[in-house]
Amino acid sequence: MGITNVNKQINLSQIDCQGTVKVTLALTAAPDISTNPTDIVLVLDRSGSMSGTPLENMKLGAKTFIDIIDESTDSAKDGNIGSGSHIGIVSFSSSATADTQLITSVADLKAAVDALTAGGATNHAAAFSKAMQLFDPLSSNAKVIVMFTDGKTTAGPPPSPVAEAARAAGIVIYCIGLIGSDGIDVSTLNDWATDPDDSHVAVTPDETELEDLFASLAANISKPGATDIVIDEVVNPEFSITSVSPPTLGTATAVNFNTIQWKISQLGVSGNEGATLEFFVRHTSPSTGVKQINQSIAYSDAEGNQVDFPSPVIQVDCRDVITPEPCPVPVEFTIEGCQDTLSLDLGDTYLESQGRILELSVTIKNVCPGKRVALGVILTETDCNGMEHPRGLKTITVPAHTSPGCRDVRVECIKFVLPEDLNVSGGNPNGLCGVRNLKVRLLANTIDTDFRCCDTITSI
Repeated sequence: MGITNVNKQINLSQIDCQGTVKVTLALTAAPDISTNPTDIVLVLDRSGSMSGTPLENMKLGAKTFIDIIDESTDSAKDGNIGSGSHIGIVSFSSSATADTQLITSVADLKAAVDALTAGGATNHAAAFSKAMQLFDPLSSNAKVIVMFTDGKTTAGPPPSPVAEAARAAGIVIYCIGLIGSDGIDVSTLNDWATDPDDSHVAVTPDETELEDLFASLAANISKPGATDIVIDEVVNPEFSITSVSPPTLGTATAVNFNTIQWKISQLGVSGNEGATLEFFVRHTSPSTGVKQINQSIAYSDAEGNQVDFPSPVIQVDCRDVITPEPCPVPVEFTIEGCQDTLSLDLGDTYLESQGRILELSVTIKNVCPGKRVALGVILTETDCNGMEHPRGLKTITVPAHTSPGCRDVRVECIKFVLPEDLNVSGGNPNGLCGVRNLKVRLLANTIDTDFRCCDTITSI
């Protein structure tokens, strides 16, 4: 299989309620030839009709083929056929010669190609037979013959039975045909080659195109690890997708607040190739605890690769919220439809409504379990000379929480009343909309402690 690795990870292990976390999807693929080692025999026509430019162009094409296989097997043109694959060179005219065995040295392969000279007839049967002899019948590697020729058979026995025997032995045959001076029978190439013909036979009337044909054939043999990839990621309903970054390959679309679809046309073309997608999700529920990020993730490709992405989890910590001063209790009453007047006794109330009401909230960080906190809030007002005037002091006891670890505690709705006749910030002291310049200072300390005073003090 072409997919070599998949992963899914998050950048945080813990978030607060409504917090955001980055999710990264990643996968890598390698060409099919790197995950399925292949032995390839290049069978090259050096008959007399190949003299001159055709031979030189064939050499260029064969060496391009070798370079592509080199890179496809180990992700680099390092001069060595990797991943357990091999290439051998067989050349033929009136007879056939094994110019190399199945080897991995790119330099030795290219040297064998460069040494070819043209002359003689065209014996295809001998070429197929010699190529078959290079394969180890005990090897589990895939076996491929790439036959190149520019003409019809002019020597030796009929080659079709030999090609048929090779296919029966599990050898895949590709044919490249150059229509040379002797002509070429395309139907014969189709007969020799493995089915389907359209992916195993290539013919050109122009020797200048041989390099491209060899390159195309090499790419076909080392086909991508995966094509037409579609990944559908559905996140946990307790999370919502907030943004999606462009992936390194392909396209990604947020189908809705919970679903992303990532498409990649091909991966692992010429070497081990990776692709990543980053997106952000936000926790949207009030529940706390360990949460899975994804609900499901589905993968498909044209090759039928089967993958299993990890399912990361995150600790969601919904902080405690303390409201030391509840809002005033409303007095409920009803006015009848045709009632013109209503007399209502609202009872007693406090004078805190005289002036503006300042409502403060603060988060106390890292409060450990079993520890009450004393919170002091000091409010002052600053006059035009920078002098501070007291406007109130609140002391609040924050009850201890019982969570397993230290956490943030939110204290909300700390109210101060700012009577307008105490306005020293400037402007009209009798106005109701004057600017007020205020300062708030906070003091927080753990009440509960194991500290004990010493019973005695020893002087030295």
